Amino acid sequence: MTQEAAAETQVPTPRERPDLFGATLLATIGIAMLTWIAGLVWGTMVFFNWLVS
Repeated sequence: MTQEAAAETQVPTPRERPDLFGATLLATIGIAMLTWIAGLVWGTMVFFNWLVS
């Protein structure tokens, strides 16, 4: 004879909170990339301005 469970237990799952560290890291990387690209563009403009003059 087998016994069946009367009811399935509902285990509450913890709510997913936004990962503040990950978001901060992603924002920092994004700002660093934008700064790097802006520096490259500025350097290129200065170089070509020097080259033309």
